[in-house]
Amino acid sequence: MTLQNWAGMAAIVTGGASGLGAATAARLAADGLKVAIFDLNEAEGNAQADRIGGHFARVDVSDPTSVATGIADTEKACGQIRVVVNCAGIGGAAKTVSRGEAHDPSFFEKVIRVNLMGSFHAASQAAARMAASDPVDADGARGVIVNTASVAAYDGQIGQVAYAASKGGIVGMTLPMARDLADMGIRVCTIAPGLFLTPLLKDLPEEVQASLGAQVPFPSRLGDPQEYADMVSQITRNPMLNGEVIRLDGAIRMAPR
Repeated sequence: MTLQNWAGMAAIVTGGASGLGAATAARLAADGLKVAIFDLNEAEGNAQADRIGGHFARVDVSDPTSVATGIADTEKACGQIRVVVNCAGIGGAAKTVSRGEAHDPSFFEKVIRVNLMGSFHAASQAAARMAASDPVDADGARGVIVNTASVAAYDGQIGQVAYAASKGGIVGMTLPMARDLADMGIRVCTIAPGLFLTPLLKDLPEEVQASLGAQVPFPSRLGDPQEYADMVSQITRNPMLNGEVIRLDGAIRMAPR
């Protein structure tokens, strides 16, 4: 097997200013790619770009026009886009009915727009640019797209109806997107992480973090964002990884609450 080598080519990491996205941006930069960070947090985004020798673009992934502008900006700064990793996302909790009131439809829509539609916008628009490029190897490879779902797509907990729906949509679009793009030499995979030590969990008390980590069968701890980034790197380099959703979760299956 010949591993695909994207060194010297451009990669986009949405949500790359912090958490899983920041770890991924750093790993892809270490793999030799020219990394563009898409994020709304300009201070953290620019700081992370400076740390890894990358490029920052202020992009709202829920807005297709903003994504298009970011992609054009990336091509000018970094060259031909070959890798896209969608890490941008939001959470929040609300039940379908709570205290007699229906779920806020605007909140549900916002989560879908950022998590699901945001991933679609970045993936589809970047894929169009990849498809117009020359292949880089004998297989005809032109690029790789990695989306981020969650174990909530399968084991959504109480109050996660919006979040689980958004992540379930990402799982559902993985295979058809891979099939759509197969004859263009563009691979598509999704990672469904479990409990990872992201900024949200870092704000919790240490005893709560330990309790959450103890729920993971093995290793019994919270995941390190670097482990997520390592999986992204493996997907980008292994040409037979395509159309697959990979649970990265230490074998956890989430309880209802």
